[in-house]
Parts: sequence; C-alpha cells; structure tokens
Amino acid sequence: MNYHGRCHCGALSFVYRTELAPQDWSIRADQCSFCRAHGARMTSDPEGFVEFHGEDPSLLRRYRFGQRTADFLVCAGCGVYIAATIETAKGSFAVVSVNALVPYLEALPAPQPVSYDGESIEQRTRRREARWTPVTGNQANAREGFRVN
Repeated sequence: MNYHGRCHCGALSFVYRTELAPQDWSIRADQCSFCRAHGARMTSDPEGFVEFHGEDPSLLRRYRFGQRTADFLVCAGCGVYIAATIETAKGSFAVVSVNALVPYLEALPAPQPVSYDGESIEQRTRRREARWTPVTGNQANAREGFRVN
C-alpha cells in the first residue's frame, strides 16, 4: 500500500510504501525536546520504502541537534516536521510522521513513548539501519533524501 504525506502548505511530500496494515504500525513518540515540541508520532517499516518529493524544495530545512546523526526534515514555509533521514554505509533510511499523512488515518495504534538518550552514535546508527524505512530513488536522490517532482 502507498500512503501519502505532506507538509501543510504542500511544498514537501513523501510516499510511504508498506505491506503492514495501519493498525499494525509501530507508532513511536520520541521524548526528546524536538519531538515533544512538534507532537511527533513517527513510524517506519524496514521492509517498506519511502520516497520524498518537493513542489518547492527551496523550503526544505534540514535540522540537526544532539548527536547530529540525522536530518530532521522541516518545511520553512509552514513549519511541519515530515520525517527524519540518515545516510549510512548501508544506504539512506527514514522515519516518517504519521501526523503528515493525507488523508489523516484515524485507526492508528497509540504512540509508544520512547527515549534513546543512552545510545552511543554507533548504537543509534545500527538501530536506525535495522528499524527505519529505506529511502528509494536514484543514488544521488537517495543521498539527498529529497528530489524535485
């Protein structure tokens, strides 16, 4: 199944492909200050794929904090946090915001609070490679984690 997401103004979007039914998704609410401030509810499927698009990629802002290991993708136009991406030797991976799905899915599981504060950079990278969704696109697009429609 394909699930579409976008920021509020439509400048940034994604297609999340997963065979999992929405009621079986793992929804996580990271307890870091960034995710709490955004009310983030994130999901991923290591067996799925995600592809990013941009109607106006000039509005893409990549924000890094803490250990600076991931890019948090935020629209500079409307302020919506749509996803986080990481580039490793194994490829590009992402976690997507279920809050950005269009249409909004009502029947999702309750988010599970999580905290990754105790992880080293190596542990964090391994967890993301194992749990996050691979980013599709040609190699240059995968490295950038975003492309223009």
